[in-house]
Amino acid sequence: MPASNETRVRLIMKHIVFAASFVAGLLMAKFTTAADPPLVVDVWPDKPADDNATTIGEEKFIQLMVNGKAYEVAGKPTKWKTNVTKPTLTVYRPANDKNSGTAMLICPGGGYHNLGWDVEGEEIAEWLNSLGMTGIILKYRCPRRPGDEKGVPPLGPVKDAQRAVSLVRSKAKDWGIDPQRIGMIGFSAGGHLVGATATNFEKRTYEPIDAIDEISCRPDFGIPVYSGYFKFKEVGGLSPTVKLPANATPLLFVHASDDAISDVEHSITFYLALKRAGIHSDLHVYASGGHGFGGRPTNASCAAWTRACTDWLRNRGFLPANPKQE
Repeated sequence: MPASNETRVRLIMKHIVFAASFVAGLLMAKFTTAADPPLVVDVWPDKPADDNATTIGEEKFIQLMVNGKAYEVAGKPTKWKTNVTKPTLTVYRPANDKNSGTAMLICPGGGYHNLGWDVEGEEIAEWLNSLGMTGIILKYRCPRRPGDEKGVPPLGPVKDAQRAVSLVRSKAKDWGIDPQRIGMIGFSAGGHLVGATATNFEKRTYEPIDAIDEISCRPDFGIPVYSGYFKFKEVGGLSPTVKLPANATPLLFVHASDDAISDVEHSITFYLALKRAGIHSDLHVYASGGHGFGGRPTNASCAAWTRACTDWLRNRGFLPANPKQE
């Protein structure tokens, strides 16, 4: 006997509800395993500690020019940020089902004048996410401020970095991070900032302002990439901006020997100073690559550094030996 119109309507509605529930389930599964959009957090509750930025203009992106042409890396354009008066953390979290619990603060380079926002920031965060790590870009103050001592790196970015390490550690539970697996990676001037933060943690470079500053600012590991400012001719060796504490953070140095901007001797000098002090670290020097390659693939030998870095993190126990997904 044919079903009534009312019965047909009920059957159709059942199928619609089932289909909607099925699709909703698929979407929920997707969104609970996909990475969240970046979260932006202020490093300081108010004005950055000891900042003299009265003559700094508004924060902006700029285009670097080299020999009259826009600066590119691996044949691709780059974007640079400057006039930073409000330091922030931009937090890129990995997919929930891939999260290793390890996090890295990312310090872009730029000579303490600008920040290489994409090639040494966003792209590095995405690479770290692919390894199951939380990548956190530190937008530290730049350019140099009036009154900063000439010939040495400014102290303001170190204050930002020390505060940032403590801030990330304070958010560890909320962000799915192991508070004992918070490292740093930096490029060029940002690499120096990693070295300075990794060895100047016994005393802050600013007066504590709240409970966050009571939390350790010692990073658990550091990776300075084609760094400068480690070797000072004036003192005949290691820069006074880095120290050699007995419990120094383990470091992995990455450099190309044909770097014409930050000589490879900066990394070698720091590495040898650590070695003489009995502090274990690793040094990877590549024959070619120049300066500023970031994580972009090239035909130079330096392109192997990301694989070597991943192996180092696993050997050190900062990444699982058997990753969930490459």
